[in-house]
Amino acid sequence: MKKYIKYIVILAIGLLLGWLLFGGSSNTKSEHNHDAVAESNQMWTCSMHPQIMQPEPGDCPICGMDLIPATSNSEGLLADQFKLTENAMALANIQTSIVGNAETENSFIKLSGKIIENEETNSVQVSYFSGRIERLNVSFTGEEVRKGQLIATIYSPELYTAQQELLTAFSLKASQPELYKSVRNKLKLWKLTESQINQIEETGKVKENLPMYATVSGTVLEKLVAEGNYIKQGQPLLKIANLNTVWANFDVYENQIDLFKKGEEIIVTTHAYANKEFKGKVDFIDPVLDTKTRTVKLRVVLNNENDELKPGMFVEGKVKGIIVNKNELLSIPATAVLWTGERSIVYIKANPSQPVFEMREITLGNKIGDSYEVLSSLNKDDEIVTNGTFTVDAVAQLQGKKSMMNKNADKVMTGHEGHLGMEMTGLLKNKNHSLINKRMKVSNDFQNQLQVVFNDYIKLRDALVKDDSRNAVKASKILLGDLTKIDMKLLTNKEAHNHWMSLENGINTSVNSISKTSDITVQRAHFKNLSSRLINTLQLFGVNEKVFVEFCPMADNNKGAYWLSKEEKVMNPYFGNEMLTCGEVKQVIE
Repeated sequence: MKKYIKYIVILAIGLLLGWLLFGGSSNTKSEHNHDAVAESNQMWTCSMHPQIMQPEPGDCPICGMDLIPATSNSEGLLADQFKLTENAMALANIQTSIVGNAETENSFIKLSGKIIENEETNSVQVSYFSGRIERLNVSFTGEEVRKGQLIATIYSPELYTAQQELLTAFSLKASQPELYKSVRNKLKLWKLTESQINQIEETGKVKENLPMYATVSGTVLEKLVAEGNYIKQGQPLLKIANLNTVWANFDVYENQIDLFKKGEEIIVTTHAYANKEFKGKVDFIDPVLDTKTRTVKLRVVLNNENDELKPGMFVEGKVKGIIVNKNELLSIPATAVLWTGERSIVYIKANPSQPVFEMREITLGNKIGDSYEVLSSLNKDDEIVTNGTFTVDAVAQLQGKKSMMNKNADKVMTGHEGHLGMEMTGLLKNKNHSLINKRMKVSNDFQNQLQVVFNDYIKLRDALVKDDSRNAVKASKILLGDLTKIDMKLLTNKEAHNHWMSLENGINTSVNSISKTSDITVQRAHFKNLSSRLINTLQLFGVNEKVFVEFCPMADNNKGAYWLSKEEKVMNPYFGNEMLTCGEVKQVIE
């Protein structure tokens, strides 16, 4: 019996030891495998190129920056939705509002338009006989001419012969009066005056060069000939317009056509005369719709006896007292809209209780006060971002969602467009992919060198504001020189170093292109790219002053363009004197 008891005790002790040694291993092993699975599912991305996704840490294949952990979307968000932290919302001062009906009772409906010459008063000065222009008395386009004014002196073999015929017929006047009368009438058809014909008869001398006088009054829009040219009878010499009245052409969206009628009064304003209004009436509504813009032309005739309205001027038309159906007309603040040229976009708050957003492309109508009419893609009571829209778009770009620069979130952004889009954000993320208010820490020496480049940029901008392509070239060359003086050794942080190398290369390319052309249109195209890169540079590294990011939606053929300024006042470098104050402040870099 003692023997069996001994075996039982030994077995029990063995089981106890086995449980103590191995009993928790299953659980431990399970926990270990769970961590391994979690770790294996971790993806790594680049803060500047979020389209990069790799299963392990390393360097970004595009810019060489260290990859950071990518957060998994475990919050039940849709593919194009993204979430901001409450802290980020507060730091960026992001505000939203509810879409509602447009208020038009106490507001104007605004139309955008342009001044052109009144085609009904246009005329062409033609030659009434053939010959060679010995002297052209009209010196330049824009010169004023009056009816009866000498505009050219012409040598004409035909007229020389006709004068000789006149003298012969004049000597036979008594015997052949019909012949004499016929020759005189022939000269009159060539616009010779009675006094000119009488002078030929009285002096008995034939003139080699005969004067040509203007048959109309107005402003020379175009010179069609030059001194020394041979001209034919009936050939146009000058295009002349009477600018005592001008046309203002406005674009009206198709769903608004029925709101306007001929004879309706419109108040017209222009940037050239900020405090002055011009009144006119609707003279014509184009019966043909422009299928590209979905608009029709509405024409207003304006009195211009003081010569204040110049063809080519941009103007704004304001119409009062139009009755609209408020139940159908929606409006949103102008601050809510971002333009990309062909597209107008807003950001919708997808979840009323959480800061979850997504981009939506919309169609805009007329501007009503400080708001825009919405034609499609928004509904009443939708909640949209009305302040901080630029910042929200930057977050969307950083997270690889649909945005202003990336309309297809599932399409990898590559090349210039994608890289430029990322640079335009100028925002950083931490490892949790939330916005932070700290820019990269760099030395004061680096910031001071960057400040010199920024000051050069302002001088370049000022030259473009003044339409001065020559000084723009000079300023760009100075900027290139100061750019080479920036010491990259001052950037001890690898991430900052990589950012600067990428940005500096783009800045150098744009400035170098400006320095090699005197065509101000080409300069402005490169200045747009320069501005986008410098905006990102200042947002990343900062300078020791407040900087304003400004935007004009009409620049670059209505594609829109940004630029930097040291002051809040808008001075447009893309239009200069033509449209100096067009634009608005979109962001402030502290």
